[in-house]
Amino acid sequence: MIIPHKHKRLYQVWKGSNTFWCGGRLIFGPDASSIFLTAFLIGGPAITFCTQVILNIRRHHDRLLGYYPVLIAAIVLTISNLVLLLLTSGRDPGIVPRNCRPPDETDESADNTPSMEWVTGAVAAQMRLPRTKDVLINGHKLKVKFCDTCLLYRPPRASHCSICNNCVQRFDHHCPWVGQCIGLRNYRFFYCFISTATILCLFVFVFSWVNILEQRHDDENLWRTMRREILSVVLMVYCFVAVWFVGGLTVFHFYLICTNQTTYENFRYQYDKKDNPYNKGLFRNIQQLFFSKIPPSLNKFRGWVVGEDYVEIGAVISNIAGSIDSDRRDDTHEAGSKFEEDADTPVPDIISKFDYRGIDDSLKNKNARPSLFFDPFFFDVNHDRKGSENNSINEEGSSADGSLDRPTASIVQL
Repeated sequence: MIIPHKHKRLYQVWKGSNTFWCGGRLIFGPDASSIFLTAFLIGGPAITFCTQVILNIRRHHDRLLGYYPVLIAAIVLTISNLVLLLLTSGRDPGIVPRNCRPPDETDESADNTPSMEWVTGAVAAQMRLPRTKDVLINGHKLKVKFCDTCLLYRPPRASHCSICNNCVQRFDHHCPWVGQCIGLRNYRFFYCFISTATILCLFVFVFSWVNILEQRHDDENLWRTMRREILSVVLMVYCFVAVWFVGGLTVFHFYLICTNQTTYENFRYQYDKKDNPYNKGLFRNIQQLFFSKIPPSLNKFRGWVVGEDYVEIGAVISNIAGSIDSDRRDDTHEAGSKFEEDADTPVPDIISKFDYRGIDDSLKNKNARPSLFFDPFFFDVNHDRKGSENNSINEEGSSADGSLDRPTASIVQL
């Protein structure tokens, strides 16, 4: 049975734990469903706030100039925040392409490394590779580690994410709220996302408080007004709690940007206590993040891959009937029905796999005892030259000792 070869794209055979949408155009982490929860936590309070502003517009026609800018600003901030969430979660964070096999031992052994620890496991069975290598970054000697999963030495600042099962360039952390790794190609969008979320929380908190003050009568107690405007109070409490989370992240990552660190480096290497080889100064660090060009993805997830052929090869066994000599009794020929993929018509190679030596010997030896043999692939092409004698098979014949000869098929040399 032959199954036609089906070409596949890279995202269809990707060995990481990522989830691909829109034919490989959007790439998410394995926990991509968390973005729906994040979108609800952002959009729910924002829509509630906008609804409250619209109700105030209908009740107070004399204050339209004050309410409309608030409504427009809230809508712009909400949409911007959701778009930044999608840009952070749905793009390649900087995944390092995997190797199909370990690097060449001769190339790696040429590099000087003081490491006496060797790669173990499946790779060690093939070759002997050092666990770490030394690289020079801005005059500082750093170590890069070998990744047993991706079969490569990780680039500087890269790390392997155990959740997405990928090595990521300039790995910062894996964010469960966006369901994606934060790395070289989406860190800018991540920071803009948490910054916009912080601004949105402050915006809703402030104008919810302003709404309470606006709804308060001259002789009314503030607590009574708050009980009447319970929706504004709920929004204020919600934003007050959320701003500590997203606001704290914004301040922390702004510090990391100014010192050119990642979250992973800050907790692991503690560059606060030693020299940071990547620190270029405050202004150059900010410029590198916000005003530099984002490098292209190292993986073309929509590109066609050339790998193992998805073809099921069946076996065609040629059964030879009859009683044959002992030297050919065990020669049962089995040939696969493998076809040339580049040809228009399939060409079987079963004929080329037959062993004709026994047949040729029996033809040359006239005194040999003929045996019953029939093969459907042998035809008499010399019919006209040999005449009617070659068209018939001797059905009976007497041998010298009186034994009955067995009928034989007409065999010619092709």
